[in-house]
Amino acid sequence: MSSVMSRMRRGIRHGLIRRKSHEPRMDTKEVYEAASQWRLIWWKFKKHKLAMIAVPVLLLLYLMAALCDFISPTLPVTRFADYKNAPPQKIRFIDESGFHLQPFVYDMKQQTDKETFRRSFTTDTTKKYPIQLFVKGEPYKLLGLFQTDVHLFGNEQAQAPIFLMGTDSLGRDLFTRILYGARISLSFGLVGILLTLVLGLLMGGISGYLGGFVDSSIQRLIDLLVCIPTIPLWMALAAALPRSWTPLQLYFGMIVIFSVIDWTGLARVVRGKVLALREEDFTMAARLSGASDMRIITKHLLPSFSSYIIVSTSLAIPSTILGETALSFLGLGLQPPAVSWGVLLQDAQNLQTLAYQPWLLWPAAFLVVTVLMFNFLGDGLRDAADPYK
Repeated sequence: MSSVMSRMRRGIRHGLIRRKSHEPRMDTKEVYEAASQWRLIWWKFKKHKLAMIAVPVLLLLYLMAALCDFISPTLPVTRFADYKNAPPQKIRFIDESGFHLQPFVYDMKQQTDKETFRRSFTTDTTKKYPIQLFVKGEPYKLLGLFQTDVHLFGNEQAQAPIFLMGTDSLGRDLFTRILYGARISLSFGLVGILLTLVLGLLMGGISGYLGGFVDSSIQRLIDLLVCIPTIPLWMALAAALPRSWTPLQLYFGMIVIFSVIDWTGLARVVRGKVLALREEDFTMAARLSGASDMRIITKHLLPSFSSYIIVSTSLAIPSTILGETALSFLGLGLQPPAVSWGVLLQDAQNLQTLAYQPWLLWPAAFLVVTVLMFNFLGDGLRDAADPYK
C-alpha cells in the first residue's frame, strides 16, 4: 500500500497524475463565448505570423527614431571634409594578430586615379579604431529636454565617426541622417493619419446619420476630390506652399494637404456603416433619451465599428509616408536643412551617382521595410477583426 501511495505522489510531483479540482473547468467553447471582442481579436491576431513579426520591427524603428540623438554617432549637419562620398566601413573582429572580441574598423584614405581623375577610398590597415559604447561626442538634447554628449557607440580617439552606411557628397554620416530622417518620415504618417481620421469619421458620420441635403453635399464633395488624380493634386497643392516657410511650417502644411485629400475613402465607408446602424434599437433608444445627434454619432455609432477604424488606420499610414517621400524626392515637399527619407533620396536621382555611390539608396531600404511591416500589421488586424474568419 505504501508503495502505491509513493508512486502516486511521484506521479503528482512530475505532472503524470493531475490533482482533482473542485472548481468547474470551462471548455474551449465556453471560454470563447465568455471572452470580450478585443480578447478574441488578440487571440486571432497572434496566429498571424507576419503581423507578429511586424510589431517588434515597427516598435524598434520608432524607438530608433525617438532616440536618434543618442544612437547616432554624430549630428546630421556635421561635415567631414576628408570623407566625402566615403563607402561604408566594415565592422571587423579579425586583424593580422588574430581574433578580437571587441569589434573595430579600419580608417580610410582617399586616392585619385591618374587616368580618370576619379576619387576613391581604400582601407588603411595602419589605423585601427575600436568600436566603443557610450562614448562622449558632440553635445545634443536628448528628446529635446536633457543636455548630454553621450552617444551609443563611436570612438573618442578617432577624428571622424564610424561610417556604418557611408557618407554623402558633403561628408555627412548617412546612418545619422537616416535616423534623423526616420523621426520626420515616421511621425509624418502618425500625425497625418490623425487628422485624416478626424475628417473621415466626422464627415462620414454626419453624412450617413443626417442624410438628405447634407449627405448629398458631402458625397458630391467626395466625388470632386476622388475624380482628380492624387499625385498631380498633391504636387499642385505642395507647389502652392510658400518657399519662405520654415521646415516646421512646411511639415504641417504637407500634413494638412494629405489629410484634405485622403479622408474621402474613410468617409464613404463610415457613411455606409452608419446608414446600416442608425435604425438599430440602441440608436433609437439614444435618440428617445434626448441625446444629441453628435453624441449619438461619436458615443454610440462610431465605437460600434472601432475595429475597422484601427485596421483602416494601420493600412493608411504607409501610404501617407510614401506620399511625403515622393513629394520630397521630387523637390516639392520638405527641403534641406530638414532631413527626411525623401530628402535623402534626392541624392539618388542621378544614375551615374548611384553607379559609384550605391550606399545612397539606404533610405529606400528603410522605407521599403517600414511599408512592408505596416502592410503586414494591417493584414493581421484585418483578419483578426473579420467576424466571418
